Amino acid sequence: MPSSSMLLLISLSLVGALRVASFPLSFTFRRANFQRSATAFMADRVFNSADAKGGTDLELSKTAIIFIEYQNEFTSDGGKLHDAVKENMAETGMLEKSATLAGKARNAGVKVFHAPISFAADASDNPNKNLGILAGCAADSLFTAGTWNADFHESMKPAEGDIVVQNKKGLDAFPGTDLEEQLVMNGIETVVLGGFLSNCCVESTMRTAYEKGYNVITLTDCTATTSAEGFKAATEGTYGMFSKPMNSEEFSNLL
Repeated sequence: MPSSSMLLLISLSLVGALRVASFPLSFTFRRANFQRSATAFMADRVFNSADAKGGTDLELSKTAIIFIEYQNEFTSDGGKLHDAVKENMAETGMLEKSATLAGKARNAGVKVFHAPISFAADASDNPNKNLGILAGCAADSLFTAGTWNADFHESMKPAEGDIVVQNKKGLDAFPGTDLEEQLVMNGIETVVLGGFLSNCCVESTMRTAYEKGYNVITLTDCTATTSAEGFKAATEGTYGMFSKPMNSEEFSNLL
């Protein structure tokens, strides 16, 4: 009959063997999880690293210009945010330039998108209503759905064939909306951006489009924000990190 010490050695050997036997299985499981996670991460990108479109030549049929929040709240006398942006708007002439460019883009075969924002009257659909700029939207009842304030400016109303992005509630025009779906359905590779605010919704959307692998152009004189300093920091600073900045005339010459 084996001694107690012998039984202990046998038990330890069996435990060790089980650990060794289970190592390949557990390693394979962890590796499979990592691979699934990597696949999920890549799914957030429209174009993978081999196919990313940044810096490619402009093909008009694969180009979309996205006009962000050209709504009365910003653009028009009586809008709650108009006083905050009207000086910057006047300095660049962004509203007039955007309307002119929209017409020329349509005629050239560029797809025109509009990305308005709106909220329920009780702000129940505001995705972060207790922090930052979205807290201001809730507190001041900005862009309330169904009101004049949330309507498009007369000169920037969607034309036949334009695409209006649905369900924009946050700053970036991608999360929670059909923007990406519409871009993919229309075979878009280059995204061109203008709108409000230069250093908020425009920049947020620019950064995400860049990360998704699009070729991104940002129209410096078709955006506006609340201060000259903020405008300069965006158009002369961060825009060049995530897009090719150009003015409306430079882009128009490509059409």
